[in-house]
Amino acid sequence: MTVVVSGLLLTSCDADSSANVSRVTNYPVFEVNGESTVFVPLGGTYTDPGVVATENGAVIPTDITFSGNYRGAKTLDTNTMDEYTQTYSATNVDGFKGAATRKVIVYKTGDLVNSIEGVYTCTIARNGTIPSNAYRNIKYIYIWKNTDGSYEISDSFGGWYAYGRALGIGYITPGAKIIANDIATNDFTFPGTQANSGFGGSSKITGLTVNANTKTLVLTDLWAADASTNYTFTATLTQVQL
Repeated sequence: MTVVVSGLLLTSCDADSSANVSRVTNYPVFEVNGESTVFVPLGGTYTDPGVVATENGAVIPTDITFSGNYRGAKTLDTNTMDEYTQTYSATNVDGFKGAATRKVIVYKTGDLVNSIEGVYTCTIARNGTIPSNAYRNIKYIYIWKNTDGSYEISDSFGGWYAYGRALGIGYITPGAKIIANDIATNDFTFPGTQANSGFGGSSKITGLTVNANTKTLVLTDLWAADASTNYTFTATLTQVQL
């Protein structure tokens, strides 16, 4: 990417000093090697496929950072299940920055008999309605196991606002926990209430059924958006077999 950076110095008394000053700057261009999404098993090793950043054809240094999208880590931790954003950044000679990203998903796939951990696609309905294809086969919703034995879902609204409405991760409903008393008999409890990160309100998981044969979960969540408005979200989650 090339742009012209121009500066105009104006004066009323000196024609020579009012000449235009222009120069060309070349923004960093990135060639990201490998896949845009990489899956790493929990406890495994991530091998970075790498990136090449250039300025006007010449290779320039690249910095790398990570952020855990749902659990807040600032570095990649392959012992913590999450969706991580890997950011490659570079700065050109004029101080202009550029960046490219890759998604690194650290996962564990439960058998849905002893564990409901996993990476899931989601089709999400609100009050029984699925408005469009944007709300179908959403990638991805995550369920992980906490150290206290409870499970937690990345967004108990199943991506309705984050992906269906395309509002982004600032509109998830995080923190919903699931206590699995007996997965085989669909005996679960759901402690606590949660708020949507963007809209607030109060939500609570009201039901979960698991079908180990079809690798699907159906989760319902009741959201009191305000004092007079309630919505029921029904998420059909299909476990991705990795």
